[in-house]
Amino acid sequence: MPRYHKLGKIPSKRHVVYKSPEGNFYYEELFGTIGFDGMSSLLYHTQRPTQVKEVLESYSVAPKAAVENNMKSLSLKGFDVKPTDDFLESRVPVLFNNDCTIVLSAPRKSLTEYFYKNTDSDEVIFVHRGSGKLRTYLGNIDFEYGDYLVIPRGMIYQINFNTEDNRLFIVESKQPVYTPKRYRNWFGQHLEHSPFCERDMHPPYELETYNEMGDFTVKVKKQDVMHVYNYAAHPFSVVGWDGYNFPYKFSIHDFEPITGRVHLPPPIHQTFESAGFVICSFVPRLYDYHPQAIPAPYNHSNIDSDEVLYYVDGDFMSRNNIEQGQITLHPAGIPHGPHPGAMERSIGQSATEELAVMVDTFAPLKVTQQALDIQDEKYYQSWLDH
Repeated sequence: MPRYHKLGKIPSKRHVVYKSPEGNFYYEELFGTIGFDGMSSLLYHTQRPTQVKEVLESYSVAPKAAVENNMKSLSLKGFDVKPTDDFLESRVPVLFNNDCTIVLSAPRKSLTEYFYKNTDSDEVIFVHRGSGKLRTYLGNIDFEYGDYLVIPRGMIYQINFNTEDNRLFIVESKQPVYTPKRYRNWFGQHLEHSPFCERDMHPPYELETYNEMGDFTVKVKKQDVMHVYNYAAHPFSVVGWDGYNFPYKFSIHDFEPITGRVHLPPPIHQTFESAGFVICSFVPRLYDYHPQAIPAPYNHSNIDSDEVLYYVDGDFMSRNNIEQGQITLHPAGIPHGPHPGAMERSIGQSATEELAVMVDTFAPLKVTQQALDIQDEKYYQSWLDH
């Protein structure tokens, strides 16, 4: 998100001597993407952030495909994923390609025993159940039901949950995640017709600074391998920073829906974009207001993209027998649309209370065994008349 923010204490100029009141040096770090051409932030540490004592172990966390070339519509019962104590071990990859990995997670415990850094991907974490605090070395963000947490690649973080009942829908993106270009002017400011604006984006507000030496475990994901590091300096050693590259939250409840006289296509729901996919938010809204409008979506063929829908709450009007936490996958190449009776039921209705997150990928998604373990095996036949 191209927006300037700063937190803590910083010098008046970049790349100059900066010392603590006691006369100790602060150590500068540029945290950026796309070489030196992407968004970046400039950080100031109490200790050098480069002090690695030991690499303890490395192990693969790459998702494995059970179905390489999927051409079947799938429905996954997301809440059948069993809760797990550890935050990283709770992550269950269900769909993936070279651009993204779609993950379900039900962590019971906070991530406090170690720090985590995903250098492969930006992470978009949608909070379906639970609340707490995302703690990063650029500051903290409180979160609750309905929040998207957008965490840039390379961000060192921990996460605290207020309860053990947590459900997360996570998209890991191999390319940076932005708000849609068509919502922004050439300066990066969100336009008047955008369904959200900068007031809805909440950057870190609380900076934790530690000037500590010791043994600090940091798990670093790189090329789908987890490397366990022992660092000599506390990772949260930042006294101040400024720039454009930082985590933020956006609530799905702050998305202002775009409606029309007749049914409008899914891009009106777009919330984020990357080079390989888009993320959309379906929120409570008024239906189309032409006197003969059909509010249910028309049948359509996703010739160029796979469509993933994660159902959050409410009665999703175009589908039958939908539950919270359910995921549907409609692969490119075959048409899909409303379930039998859904189109007819929608006629004359004035509004919907549905809440869902959609991911449309531009390359086919592979299906993991973990996904097959929670699938409704007859879903692809659910458009037949009975």
